[in-house]
Amino acid sequence: MSESIPVSSALDEETARAEVYGLLAQLYYTPLPPELLAGLRVAATEAPAAGGFLEEPWRELVGVARAMGDEEIGREYDALFGGVGKPEIYLFGSHYLSGFLNERPLAKLRTDLEALGLARDEAMPETEDHIAYLCEVMRYLIAGDDVAVANLTRQSEFFAAHLQPWMTLMCDAIAAHPKARFYAVLAGFTRAFASVEAQGFDMLDGAQ
Repeated sequence: MSESIPVSSALDEETARAEVYGLLAQLYYTPLPPELLAGLRVAATEAPAAGGFLEEPWRELVGVARAMGDEEIGREYDALFGGVGKPEIYLFGSHYLSGFLNERPLAKLRTDLEALGLARDEAMPETEDHIAYLCEVMRYLIAGDDVAVANLTRQSEFFAAHLQPWMTLMCDAIAAHPKARFYAVLAGFTRAFASVEAQGFDMLDGAQ
Protein backbone atom coordinates (compact mmCIF):
# COMPACT_ATOMS: atom_id res chain seq x y z
CA MET A 1 0.00 0.00 0.00
CA SER A 2 1.14 3.52 -0.69
CA GLU A 3 2.02 5.37 2.50
CA SER A 4 1.93 8.92 1.20
CA ILE A 5 -0.81 11.50 1.61
CA PRO A 6 -1.64 13.65 -1.44
CA VAL A 7 -0.81 17.03 0.06
CA SER A 8 -0.35 19.28 -2.94
CA SER A 9 -2.36 20.12 -6.03
CA ALA A 10 0.96 21.06 -7.65
CA LEU A 11 1.77 17.39 -8.23
CA ASP A 12 1.51 16.36 -11.85
CA GLU A 13 -1.89 14.89 -12.63
CA GLU A 14 -0.83 11.28 -13.11
CA THR A 15 1.17 11.19 -9.88
CA ALA A 16 -1.76 12.75 -8.06
CA ARG A 17 -4.21 10.19 -9.46
CA ALA A 18 -1.96 7.33 -8.41
CA GLU A 19 -1.60 8.76 -4.91
CA VAL A 20 -5.36 9.20 -4.51
CA TYR A 21 -5.94 5.58 -5.49
CA GLY A 22 -3.25 4.51 -3.03
CA LEU A 23 -4.82 6.55 -0.26
CA LEU A 24 -8.30 5.16 -0.97
CA ALA A 25 -6.87 1.65 -0.80
CA GLN A 26 -5.52 2.34 2.68
CA LEU A 27 -8.66 4.10 3.91
CA TYR A 28 -10.93 1.21 2.94
CA TYR A 29 -8.67 -1.75 3.76
CA THR A 30 -8.30 -1.60 7.54
CA PRO A 31 -8.98 0.68 10.50
CA LEU A 32 -6.53 3.50 9.99
CA PRO A 33 -3.24 3.50 11.91
CA PRO A 34 -2.52 6.64 13.96
CA GLU A 35 0.32 7.74 11.67
CA LEU A 36 -1.92 7.76 8.61
CA LEU A 37 -4.64 9.69 10.39
CA ALA A 38 -2.04 12.15 11.65
CA GLY A 39 -0.86 12.69 8.07
CA LEU A 40 -4.40 13.15 6.84
CA ARG A 41 -5.14 15.76 9.51
CA VAL A 42 -2.21 17.95 8.47
CA ALA A 43 -2.78 17.52 4.72
CA ALA A 44 -3.27 20.64 2.68
CA THR A 45 -6.87 21.17 1.69
CA GLU A 46 -6.30 22.11 -1.91
CA ALA A 47 -7.59 19.59 -4.42
CA PRO A 48 -5.37 16.47 -4.29
CA ALA A 49 -5.74 15.97 -8.03
CA ALA A 50 -6.11 18.32 -10.92
CA GLY A 51 -9.55 19.88 -11.11
CA GLY A 52 -11.40 22.02 -8.59
CA PHE A 53 -14.32 19.57 -8.47
CA LEU A 54 -12.45 17.51 -5.87
CA GLU A 55 -11.41 20.40 -3.66
CA GLU A 56 -14.52 20.60 -1.47
CA PRO A 57 -14.91 16.81 -0.95
CA TRP A 58 -11.21 16.67 -0.03
CA ARG A 59 -11.56 19.58 2.41
CA GLU A 60 -14.51 17.81 4.04
CA LEU A 61 -12.52 14.59 4.41
CA VAL A 62 -9.57 16.34 6.04
CA GLY A 63 -12.02 18.26 8.25
CA VAL A 64 -13.83 15.17 9.55
CA ALA A 65 -10.48 13.48 10.23
CA ARG A 66 -9.50 16.49 12.33
CA ALA A 67 -12.85 16.49 14.15
CA MET A 68 -12.80 12.81 15.15
CA GLY A 69 -10.42 10.82 17.31
CA ASP A 70 -8.44 7.76 16.22
CA GLU A 71 -10.48 5.34 18.32
CA GLU A 72 -13.77 6.85 17.18
CA ILE A 73 -12.84 6.37 13.52
CA GLY A 74 -11.60 2.84 14.25
CA ARG A 75 -14.86 1.90 15.95
CA GLU A 76 -16.80 3.27 13.00
CA TYR A 77 -14.79 1.13 10.58
CA ASP A 78 -15.47 -1.99 12.63
CA ALA A 79 -19.17 -1.14 12.94
CA LEU A 80 -19.60 -0.68 9.19
CA PHE A 81 -17.22 -3.16 7.61
CA GLY A 82 -16.04 -5.54 10.33
CA GLY A 83 -17.58 -7.96 12.75
CA VAL A 84 -18.18 -11.69 12.57
CA GLY A 85 -20.32 -12.88 9.68
CA LYS A 86 -22.20 -10.46 7.47
CA PRO A 87 -20.91 -6.87 7.71
CA GLU A 88 -23.21 -3.87 7.70
CA ILE A 89 -21.69 -2.77 4.38
CA TYR A 90 -19.79 -4.86 1.85
CA LEU A 91 -16.62 -3.58 0.21
CA PHE A 92 -16.59 -6.27 -2.49
CA GLY A 93 -17.62 -5.67 -6.07
CA SER A 94 -19.30 -9.06 -6.52
CA HIS A 95 -21.90 -8.16 -3.89
CA TYR A 96 -23.01 -5.09 -5.83
CA LEU A 97 -22.75 -6.63 -9.30
CA SER A 98 -24.41 -10.00 -8.62
CA GLY A 99 -25.89 -9.84 -5.12
CA PHE A 100 -23.50 -12.54 -3.89
CA LEU A 101 -19.82 -12.85 -2.99
CA ASN A 102 -17.37 -14.89 -5.06
CA GLU A 103 -19.59 -14.97 -8.12
CA ARG A 104 -19.02 -14.51 -11.86
CA PRO A 105 -17.71 -10.90 -11.57
CA LEU A 106 -14.84 -12.18 -9.43
CA ALA A 107 -13.98 -14.87 -11.98
CA LYS A 108 -13.91 -12.26 -14.75
CA LEU A 109 -11.73 -10.01 -12.60
CA ARG A 110 -9.24 -12.81 -11.97
CA THR A 111 -9.01 -13.49 -15.71
CA ASP A 112 -8.31 -9.81 -16.40
CA LEU A 113 -5.74 -9.61 -13.59
CA GLU A 114 -3.93 -12.64 -14.98
CA ALA A 115 -3.79 -10.93 -18.36
CA LEU A 116 -2.14 -7.95 -16.66
CA GLY A 117 0.38 -10.24 -14.97
CA LEU A 118 -1.11 -9.55 -11.54
CA ALA A 119 -2.18 -11.89 -8.75
CA ARG A 120 -3.41 -11.54 -5.19
CA ASP A 121 -0.83 -11.88 -2.43
CA GLU A 122 -1.80 -15.09 -0.64
CA ALA A 123 -1.26 -13.32 2.67
CA MET A 124 -4.25 -11.12 1.86
CA PRO A 125 -7.42 -12.79 3.21
CA GLU A 126 -9.84 -10.75 1.10
CA THR A 127 -10.77 -11.64 -2.46
CA GLU A 128 -9.52 -9.51 -5.34
CA ASP A 129 -12.81 -7.64 -5.75
CA HIS A 130 -12.27 -5.74 -2.49
CA ILE A 131 -12.30 -2.00 -3.20
CA ALA A 132 -8.83 -1.59 -1.69
CA TYR A 133 -7.33 -4.22 -3.98
CA LEU A 134 -8.93 -2.67 -7.06
CA CYS A 135 -7.67 0.78 -6.12
CA GLU A 136 -4.17 -0.66 -5.77
CA VAL A 137 -4.48 -2.17 -9.24
CA MET A 138 -5.45 1.23 -10.63
CA ARG A 139 -2.50 2.82 -8.85
CA TYR A 140 -0.22 0.27 -10.51
CA LEU A 141 -1.76 0.85 -13.94
CA ILE A 142 -1.03 4.57 -13.53
CA ALA A 143 2.38 4.48 -11.87
CA GLY A 144 3.88 1.15 -12.97
CA ASP A 145 7.06 1.00 -15.02
CA ASP A 146 5.83 -1.47 -17.65
CA VAL A 147 4.25 0.78 -20.29
CA ALA A 148 2.71 -2.24 -22.00
CA VAL A 149 0.48 -2.57 -18.92
CA ALA A 150 0.63 0.79 -17.17
CA ASN A 151 -1.08 3.01 -19.73
CA LEU A 152 -4.29 4.98 -20.17
CA THR A 153 -5.97 2.35 -22.33
CA ARG A 154 -5.53 -0.36 -19.69
CA GLN A 155 -6.63 2.06 -16.98
CA SER A 156 -9.80 2.93 -18.86
CA GLU A 157 -10.65 -0.71 -19.59
CA PHE A 158 -10.06 -1.86 -16.02
CA PHE A 159 -11.97 1.04 -14.47
CA ALA A 160 -14.95 0.54 -16.80
CA ALA A 161 -15.09 -3.21 -16.19
CA HIS A 162 -14.32 -3.53 -12.49
CA LEU A 163 -14.91 -0.23 -10.66
CA GLN A 164 -17.32 2.06 -12.47
CA PRO A 165 -20.32 -0.34 -12.42
CA TRP A 166 -20.48 -0.54 -8.62
CA MET A 167 -18.22 2.03 -6.95
CA THR A 168 -20.98 4.63 -6.53
CA LEU A 169 -23.41 1.99 -5.26
CA MET A 170 -20.97 1.22 -2.46
CA CYS A 171 -20.55 4.94 -1.74
CA ASP A 172 -24.32 5.40 -1.60
CA ALA A 173 -24.66 2.52 0.87
CA ILE A 174 -21.97 3.97 3.12
CA ALA A 175 -23.32 7.52 2.97
CA ALA A 176 -26.83 6.36 3.87
CA HIS A 177 -25.80 4.29 6.88
CA PRO A 178 -26.76 5.90 10.21
CA LYS A 179 -23.48 4.87 11.85
CA ALA A 180 -21.34 6.50 9.16
CA ARG A 181 -19.67 9.85 9.82
CA PHE A 182 -16.03 9.71 8.76
CA TYR A 183 -16.77 7.06 6.17
CA ALA A 184 -19.81 8.92 4.87
CA VAL A 185 -17.51 11.82 4.04
CA LEU A 186 -14.94 9.41 2.58
CA ALA A 187 -17.72 7.97 0.42
CA GLY A 188 -18.51 11.47 -0.84
CA PHE A 189 -14.88 12.04 -1.79
CA THR A 190 -14.69 8.59 -3.42
CA ARG A 191 -17.83 9.29 -5.46
CA ALA A 192 -16.45 12.64 -6.62
CA PHE A 193 -13.12 11.10 -7.58
CA ALA A 194 -14.84 8.27 -9.47
CA SER A 195 -16.85 10.87 -11.39
CA VAL A 196 -13.69 12.75 -12.37
CA GLU A 197 -12.06 9.51 -13.48
CA ALA A 198 -15.10 8.46 -15.54
CA GLN A 199 -15.25 11.86 -17.26
CA GLY A 200 -11.54 11.71 -18.06
CA PHE A 201 -11.81 8.25 -19.56
CA ASP A 202 -14.89 9.28 -21.56
CA MET A 203 -12.88 12.16 -23.05
CA LEU A 204 -10.04 9.76 -23.84
CA ASP A 205 -12.36 7.31 -25.55
CA GLY A 206 -14.02 10.11 -27.51
CA ALA A 207 -10.66 11.33 -28.77
CA GLN A 208 -9.64 7.94 -30.09
